[in-house]
Amino acid sequence: MSLFSAEARPAGLADLAGLLCGPGRIARFGAGDTARLDVPLPHAGRERSLRAVVAARDVALRPDDDGSVRSAYRRDLVPLARAWTGPHGAKCVPADFQLDGATLRLWALAAGCADLRGGYLLLLDPEAVDTHGPLVAATTRAGLPPARLVAGECGAPGPALRIHGARRVARLVELVGPAPSGLDPADWPRYRGRAAA
Repeated sequence: MSLFSAEARPAGLADLAGLLCGPGRIARFGAGDTARLDVPLPHAGRERSLRAVVAARDVALRPDDDGSVRSAYRRDLVPLARAWTGPHGAKCVPADFQLDGATLRLWALAAGCADLRGGYLLLLDPEAVDTHGPLVAATTRAGLPPARLVAGECGAPGPALRIHGARRVARLVELVGPAPSGLDPADWPRYRGRAAA
């Protein structure tokens, strides 16, 4: 097992940064002493699995009318909100951000899908374009140098990073671990034993 795989350390609130790599948002309320996660789900059938994985971090998500899930406002989410919010209130990637298996697992669960040519897509936030470059860099540092796609390429429903090639996909599989309970294994990264186009 890799030192960076999803099972390498106990689950924690810092892992929830994986939700913010994709379209997820975090917002502070009032004086800023509480914060709430709001996570759109671009793929159907993920809600139950995502809620269970996040519940392992002692955070409850509830469905919203718009197809997203969100947490209650909580004090313990404020450090995550501070780290992922720029000086003008825009979503940003922390300068010291490092992807590991746990954050990748949450990113894949909330906003990942297999592509049409044997790779795996990690969707980005279309409303936070300034996060795309830093997430390319973080993914590359994690040993998964991606291709950056626009909506429509390889079947991507929005801007995305594409992990492709047998070695990179095998590394992703190692990092994220097995598919969460209740999720179709076809929606999860899997190694096919040959180079992906």
